[in-house]
Amino acid sequence: MENFLENNSLVLVGKVAEEKKFSHEIYGEKFYLFTMSIPRLSGNADMIPVTISERLFKDEELVVGKNLKVNGQFRSYNGYENNKNRLVLTVFVKDVEFLDDSEDIAANKDMVTNEVNLVGFICKPPIYRQTPFGREITDILIAVNRAYNKSDYIPCIAWGRNARFCSKMSVGTEVKITGRVQSRNYEKKHEDGTVEQRIAYEVSVSNLELIDADKNNSEEAAAEADEQ
Repeated sequence: MENFLENNSLVLVGKVAEEKKFSHEIYGEKFYLFTMSIPRLSGNADMIPVTISERLFKDEELVVGKNLKVNGQFRSYNGYENNKNRLVLTVFVKDVEFLDDSEDIAANKDMVTNEVNLVGFICKPPIYRQTPFGREITDILIAVNRAYNKSDYIPCIAWGRNARFCSKMSVGTEVKITGRVQSRNYEKKHEDGTVEQRIAYEVSVSNLELIDADKNNSEEAAAEADEQ
């Protein structure tokens, strides 16, 4: 039997960056959306959208500047904007721990502040490219099974040798990915010539394992995820 919790798990440690706002209600349970700031080793920070149930916090706990650790899953759902469907990504909180606010949280190699583990299937042909500076990048989209016949569609980005390895994968390939959730600013150009500033969310791959169920073995690609 498939373990959906192991298919998709993450831990984030950071601080509340924006006030919570009401998201939706299911069977009388209210859910709220807020933004979490997660430090990078480079000194920058990822700004990650987080969805949390009202049952997991008190109003005085979830305030801007509060340090916290969340365990949960990286999920997707279909949104509707400007008469078009688009993929919306959020961290869904399973458990939260509110931390001491006396010290700022900093990224370091001895403490996990941003890690996600996914097991899923390549669901679109990978897109390989090189930056003007010669960095190799491959974009992949994986479908991660969830309970009740649902799936989360998670965009991932691989670098260097991982990028070359991923670029040759076919649709339907099952993979296990370890990485971090990152935010990335980009410009969306519209047909009328206007430019809109947007934020994309994806998993930056640090380690990738190719799962071969028939041969019951795996092949690992070297971890080459660089801090942006």
